[in-house]
Amino acid sequence: MPVPSAWRGAPDHAQRLESAASASGPFSMPWDAPLVPPFPFGFRDMSILTAVWRTDPQAVARLLPEPLEPTADVVLAHIYLMRDTDFVGQAHECNVMLGARFAHSGEVVEGGYSVGLYLDSDVGVAHGREVHGQPKKMASLKLETRGDLIVGEVERNGITILTATLPYKQRAVDPAEMRRHFDFTENINYKLIPHVDGTPAIRQLTARRLEDVRVHECWTGPCTVELRPNAQAPVWRLPVLEPLNGFFWRADFTLVAGRVLHDYLAEAPA
Repeated sequence: MPVPSAWRGAPDHAQRLESAASASGPFSMPWDAPLVPPFPFGFRDMSILTAVWRTDPQAVARLLPEPLEPTADVVLAHIYLMRDTDFVGQAHECNVMLGARFAHSGEVVEGGYSVGLYLDSDVGVAHGREVHGQPKKMASLKLETRGDLIVGEVERNGITILTATLPYKQRAVDPAEMRRHFDFTENINYKLIPHVDGTPAIRQLTARRLEDVRVHECWTGPCTVELRPNAQAPVWRLPVLEPLNGFFWRADFTLVAGRVLHDYLAEAPA
């Protein structure tokens, strides 16, 4: 079977692990079979339901750490079916995002700040938390078509914390329309990792942008969003004041290393 041209020259699993290990030791634990893969790794044939709703501006501001500032009173919840992902295999994920701006020392970055990430892959949970600082937790998720309706569900602790619906492929739209509220391809996260003695080892704002994004189709229509309270998955703190148009799209992209926007510890007074 010929290798697609887009894949030629891409390092395989063993090469990536060997390269990461030779640079500074093993990339992650355990050293002889790392759970977390080094970059880059690709996501292929993904189906995504993006639910969009207007919420309380005060709820948005309360969830953004300084010096981030809100840019919208809109929430985006992306529910993914990831069919073919390097290292991970098949998995589901939900990324709940708010529009945020970082403006500090002359640098301005706008994107989507993740307030909650829920997925059914231990690799995804570990990688997101250890590398990007994403607030990932295990959950059970569904993304499926039920007749003329696309349905996404996120369940944790036996409680369906988020249910989103969208009419099935009623109106095709330019994918750029999905970034009307904020550019969620720039993902901002608050990374906090303690030393073994409990003091903070890392306290940062991080950012990363997806690469090689290829959107194969994109559809829009009126969505519905239902939230249920859960103290361990508090999406309900972003109440649905008005459901807006949602999106269903299929895409491929590559996840790459990110960058540090702000290092709280480096700027702390001595």
